[in-house]
Amino acid sequence: MSIEPTGFGALVLVLLMVVVTLATRWGGVYVMAFVPIGQRVRRFIGAMSGSVLVALLAPMALEGDNGARLALLSTAITMLVVKKPLPAIAAGIVTAALFRQF
Repeated sequence: MSIEPTGFGALVLVLLMVVVTLATRWGGVYVMAFVPIGQRVRRFIGAMSGSVLVALLAPMALEGDNGARLALLSTAITMLVVKKPLPAIAAGIVTAALFRQF
């Protein structure tokens, strides 16, 4: 089966992604309802979020352009200084935009 990624096919693809995303999120909540939340599970969940973030950002740091690398660096520095994710994300976006503008 093949869906054309233009026109009506794009809408179908987006809707399929919505269904899959909702199914995995709701499925995760359903499955975790049966798992006792002890100290070990808490540590796993805490470590998992960081590892997912690293898995998303490592390819960008290795294969991205200098704008991407500078944005990652400014995001990391802002996060270390401010310790809040929203200003750090904003700093990364602004840095990448400014680098690519000039």
